[in-house]
Amino acid sequence: MKKIEAVIKPFKLEEVKDALVEAGIEGMTISEVKGYGRQQGHTELYRGAEYVVEFIPKVKIEVVVSSDEFATTAIKIIQEAAHTGKIGDGKIFVSDISNVVRIRTGEEDTDAL
Repeated sequence: MKKIEAVIKPFKLEEVKDALVEAGIEGMTISEVKGYGRQQGHTELYRGAEYVVEFIPKVKIEVVVSSDEFATTAIKIIQEAAHTGKIGDGKIFVSDISNVVRIRTGEEDTDAL
């Protein structure tokens, strides 16, 4: 099992979600997060005063899939759907999951997904 975490631009969320659901990947967790990478934030003007926005609003998508094939598919889908070609498109992180337990039924591993 693999856990895929993707940090993307907020306006790309629906496009990514729809593409994942279309591919049969339906369970996901979404969080609103803030951060920065290479762009190091930016400056904005508000009522004539300039201020620095250090942490950029982003969306974090978490998906756990049962196989390497689903992981490869999910990564490709997220990469294509979240791509704008501009700085700050985001990152995808992949990690191994050793165990999953469904709280309600006690099912484990792929049965719990």
